Amino acid sequence: MLTLKLINEETGKVIRGLEKKHFHGAAEAIAAVKDTDKKRREAQQQLDQLLADSKKKAAEIGALMKQGLRDEAEKAKADVAELKEKAKELECVMDKAQKQLTEQLCQIPNIPYDEVPEGAAAEDNLVVKSNLRECQPGDTVGNWTANPVVEEARLPHWELAKKYNLIDFDLGVKITGAGFPVYIGKGAQLQRALINFFLEEARKAGYTEIMPPTVVNAASGYGTGQLPDKEGQMYHAEVDDFYLIPTAEVPVTNIYRDVILDEKDLPVKNCAYTQCFRREAGSYGKDVRGLNRLHEFSKIEIVRIDTPQHSRQSHQEMLEHVEGLLKKLELPYRILRLCGGDQSFTSAICYDFEVYSEAQKRWLEVSSVSNFDTYQANRLKCRYRPEGSKKPELCHTLNGSALALPRIVAALLENNQTENGIRIPKALQPYTGFEMITE
Repeated sequence: MLTLKLINEETGKVIRGLEKKHFHGAAEAIAAVKDTDKKRREAQQQLDQLLADSKKKAAEIGALMKQGLRDEAEKAKADVAELKEKAKELECVMDKAQKQLTEQLCQIPNIPYDEVPEGAAAEDNLVVKSNLRECQPGDTVGNWTANPVVEEARLPHWELAKKYNLIDFDLGVKITGAGFPVYIGKGAQLQRALINFFLEEARKAGYTEIMPPTVVNAASGYGTGQLPDKEGQMYHAEVDDFYLIPTAEVPVTNIYRDVILDEKDLPVKNCAYTQCFRREAGSYGKDVRGLNRLHEFSKIEIVRIDTPQHSRQSHQEMLEHVEGLLKKLELPYRILRLCGGDQSFTSAICYDFEVYSEAQKRWLEVSSVSNFDTYQANRLKCRYRPEGSKKPELCHTLNGSALALPRIVAALLENNQTENGIRIPKALQPYTGFEMITE
């Protein structure tokens, strides 16, 4: 969440940032936070004074008793008792104000960086890079026309999956429900190959592999900002109050909750393969066919913890890593810098990677790479101690998909279909053990 220091010292900047994110009632929300914080601080000052007075009175009691001034001593005791009662009342006021303040701050999103473009929706996102053509200033999703041109008809991946017996969507419905496909034979092998390929590429880039739990407690969901913002999108095991993770970002970043790191150990670079679970409430229509939008899917996540001074460099390195994966998979791609209105609740800046589906004639998001600045770290109390300083400071947290499998698989199947079968990209062949998928 946003820090009180930022809100109090740069109120105008915060309100402008929230308005860029199209957060309604930004000025009123910030005014309410400042008012609650003022009440809390005033109660704290009064409490500090009461405690000081109480301590002073308590010290007087012993001296009065030694002087034989019993009546005065008893009155001093009564005064101390009264001060303690008032202190309890002020503690209640402070606790109530602190709880209200936390609730208010949790409802306010992160503010975007200056380079985040204005815009309200996905069509306003800037296309900053593509392997189809050079991007120009002003290129947006809304006016982008540089799509691959394919003369022959292409089958969509759900038909290819059936033709080559790779994925059984109906069997998934029987076992669980819609959005839980069953991978079969070379379809399962392709999944495993992609997982191993992505993990190996992450290892080469200096990431330490983590194998975390795929269920987390509410504190972990709160720490990375999924709770309370995305509670309706998460599967909740209510009896135990556990949540199935929507991404490995949640457990991996929470490793550093309530931790103070040394500056020399930063940046921390972790990666993790997990199954991910999302309810996708409200999703419907053609965009959910096949692998386009699932309730359970495989994903490799890269996570960094860094200093404020180096986090932008870390973010750039993460973007280059994800782009490198798409190049090796030989897929047509574009990179978007998300506009304020299309950014997530927690991010300060985010880039999306999309690959082109030649059969569906549309772009599919396969990765989001975000810098959260101190927003998550403030919730997590994830800090570092600068070299030569005793006072810890908040870290910056970053993460990105490298990569999510379903739409990568969809694009690989659709874009590589030939008369003889489906071609496997050269970089992936050592992991699949085969060059083609045939009937």
